[in-house]
Amino acid sequence: MSHGTDPVVTTAQGEVRGLRQDTTTVFLNIPYAAPPVGAGRFAPPQPHASWDGVRDATVPGPNAPQSARKLGDVDMSPYFGAGWSRGEDYLTVNVWRPSATGEDLPVMVFVHGGGFVAGSTRSALYDGSSFARHGVVLVTLNYRLGIPGFLDLPGAPANRGLLDVLAALRWVRENIAAFGGDPANVTLFGQSAGATIVGGVLATPRATGLFHRAIVQSGSGLGAFAPQQARRVSRAAANALGVEPHADAFASISDERLVEAAGRLAGIDLQTPTHYDPLVGLSPFSLVLDTQPAESVAAGLDADIGLLIGTTAEEGNLYLVPVGKYASSTAADVNAVAARSHPDPVRLVETYRTSRPEASFGELRSAIMGDAVFGAGTRALADAHAAHPRSPTFCYEFAWRSQAQGGELGATHTMDLPFVFDRVHLPRLHGPHGLLGPQQPPADLASRMHRAWIRFARTGDPGWEPYTSERRATMRIDAKWTQLDDPRSQERQAWS
Repeated sequence: MSHGTDPVVTTAQGEVRGLRQDTTTVFLNIPYAAPPVGAGRFAPPQPHASWDGVRDATVPGPNAPQSARKLGDVDMSPYFGAGWSRGEDYLTVNVWRPSATGEDLPVMVFVHGGGFVAGSTRSALYDGSSFARHGVVLVTLNYRLGIPGFLDLPGAPANRGLLDVLAALRWVRENIAAFGGDPANVTLFGQSAGATIVGGVLATPRATGLFHRAIVQSGSGLGAFAPQQARRVSRAAANALGVEPHADAFASISDERLVEAAGRLAGIDLQTPTHYDPLVGLSPFSLVLDTQPAESVAAGLDADIGLLIGTTAEEGNLYLVPVGKYASSTAADVNAVAARSHPDPVRLVETYRTSRPEASFGELRSAIMGDAVFGAGTRALADAHAAHPRSPTFCYEFAWRSQAQGGELGATHTMDLPFVFDRVHLPRLHGPHGLLGPQQPPADLASRMHRAWIRFARTGDPGWEPYTSERRATMRIDAKWTQLDDPRSQERQAWS
């Protein structure tokens, strides 16, 4: 579907032809690293070979091997996409830009979520047209998932999916000027697993200079597995495949078998005498680090990077409401999630009961789960960053409540994304199974939130007071925006 009038851009590897769409132009499926095949799936990303002629960049490409993801009664296809689109050459970026370029535009690079096992640049939510219309060069990227991306194996570097993100950032530094972007003004942002990866990149010395601001949406600065926890997952994966837990033994196993084996790893007990499971069983994969990102940032790593960070107000609802576990929650369920995530579960439950005196068991269970996975680690990363005020920290809480699922879904995990990308009009987000539910969101909420993210990328200031160690200013984003000081102080103390 390319035309003679469609623009051609020269990258370091060769020419690519994009697709002009009114006032924006998109380039799809541009490789930033070589295809990860065979033993290469367990090696650091390698440079992609150059090509002759003009590469067609007008149609979506393959994505990382993954299984289809369902979340009960909610249609999550705008978020996860349509599953695995097969093909080896999937370490690629999509680039959106204004059709009329000339100045050095701010660059935003997005890392998708999906529990470290799913998601891709093909997901409908991640269309970057709105960013391009508002003067941003928007880059989305695929990275290795599941066993190739995050299983910790002797003979392989750890966190290969994160290494892919670093390789994509190097591609951006080398090539984005050709698309009208400013390589000296790059904002790395991600959501969920992608946000936890962004936190990991913040704590990676070799990332210095590759980006200049970071946005962490519903991630965790405390979300990494300790090496001994990761070894349990590696042994379970090796047992499921009938091989030794070593990269050499995994190198000959097909992608199909790796995806199938990853699906059988749910439910591994990762609690050790010294560590809780930071994901409370939601995924058997995460970053694997000796030191949590929040601790590395607290030590002063990347103190020169401006940070915008936050969560949704009811993160945990997504894991309970669509599968019928919210309304049926009991006191035992509340106690169980507290015991799985905290050394003093009785005190933890008392804290949440005190701060939410009218809460149902479902609300308490969701609140504790949401803070165990996202909230506590977000606050820890914000506090760590704010302790080094060379660059500002900005905090938010997204509190607009969807009336989906009988009004129970609320301000749950992922609810912020349609607003950040200004994609609330997508039909599959609406109706009885859509994330946004039956009613229309406030008319200007998406445009206002979208523009705040762009303002942060352009200037380093989203438009509200910075979060400091003395005054934990947090913007509560709803139909009305309200700045609060330390709105979760009781919970913060309970987790610290």
